[in-house]
Amino acid sequence: MSRRLQLLLLALVVVSGCQSDCLADAQARGWIFVVLGAFGAGFLTSLTPCVYPMIPITLAIFGARGKDVPRKRAITLAVAYVGGMCVMYAALGVTFAMIGKAGAFGTQLASPWVVFPLVALFLTLAASMFGAFELNLPSGLQARLNRIGGKGFGGAFAMGLVGGLIAAPCTGPFLASLLIYVSTSGNALGGGGLLFTYGLGMGVLFFILAAFAVALPKSGAWMDAVKSIGGIGLLFACVYYLMPFLPWLRDAVVPTTGFVIVAIAVAVVGVAAGAIHKSFHGSWGERAQKGFAVAMVLSGAVAIWLWRQAPKHQVTWETDEAGAIAKARSEHKLLMIDFSASWCNPCHAMERTFGTDDVYAAIAKDFVPLKFEVTKQSDTNDALKLKYDSLTLPSVIFMDPSDGTVFQRIRAEIEPDAMRKVIDAAAARQVKMKAGGC
Repeated sequence: MSRRLQLLLLALVVVSGCQSDCLADAQARGWIFVVLGAFGAGFLTSLTPCVYPMIPITLAIFGARGKDVPRKRAITLAVAYVGGMCVMYAALGVTFAMIGKAGAFGTQLASPWVVFPLVALFLTLAASMFGAFELNLPSGLQARLNRIGGKGFGGAFAMGLVGGLIAAPCTGPFLASLLIYVSTSGNALGGGGLLFTYGLGMGVLFFILAAFAVALPKSGAWMDAVKSIGGIGLLFACVYYLMPFLPWLRDAVVPTTGFVIVAIAVAVVGVAAGAIHKSFHGSWGERAQKGFAVAMVLSGAVAIWLWRQAPKHQVTWETDEAGAIAKARSEHKLLMIDFSASWCNPCHAMERTFGTDDVYAAIAKDFVPLKFEVTKQSDTNDALKLKYDSLTLPSVIFMDPSDGTVFQRIRAEIEPDAMRKVIDAAAARQVKMKAGGC
């Protein structure tokens, strides 16, 4: 495998892992990257051994492949098939998001009774991607699903509805990780859209083959490399969900250029050593080398992710509500309230925004920062979230401590430039209100 391809695969590993960091409400910069990540995960799924070789055969079955098939009809049939996949995945996304919302799944991510079984599931899925076993549907059910559909638009759509399920040995790990993540968001619209986008990513090659008289490159060992990327991404997800129990990892990160250069170098060496192109089915020496290389890539990817979140400056937070209000009044400053939890990774990402030079200076100048740690579900924390209308995280509030007037409110991870605009707008509004009062 060429070095250029290895570096490309490394980039895909980091992107597939870091997408967990960006899921928030369907707004701001983070959501765009989540959509791109879901689309990329769908495309990677289409390159796996369970899907890739079957694409031309599937197109031929519902009549979108052949010498006498008009291009327009072939494309329309492909749209029907991919549309069926997208509808099926979107329905799953909405369902899991609503289940997560009803069960307040996000608030349970600090509980070992929830996180450890979740991590065990991800480890199992990762093992399947590395070839330890295959996730197959019961043979009877798979036979029934194979009989669904046929030629024509209706048949293509029906085949699309079940196509993702038939390819479960390879789609399962990618799909399960997305569904688990969607369940933590409680966002039905976002969850449905995310899984719909995943289906579109899977459908790219179907569109290409239907629109152009081309043949796909031959199947080969490179497809196992794609599965290895998925496996490393799932191992990254394990670390992601274990972070509430590994606070020392965040403390070990140094927000310097040198740190991230070393992290990238470790990941690159891991790829070169065989994290992706070597196999766990070879000799014991090759298996050991593969395992060590996977550990290097995972360590580098996690370090890059944590470096990205590490704040340059640490805000000195007040933790007592009454004391913070009294301090803000005496110093004639506004109150900035931040709701945070150990399981809320977007909240940790916001710490980096707070710690950038301009934002940090603006907070120190005009605000008394108050943090409510609401990791554990309790009557006190529930009352605080209800009082400040902060039922979802992240949540940052800018208010006048004298009368409780809220000037600005943030409900999603945002970049430093956007945060500075919000801070400046809150400070300017307070000045304007005081001038009007005088």
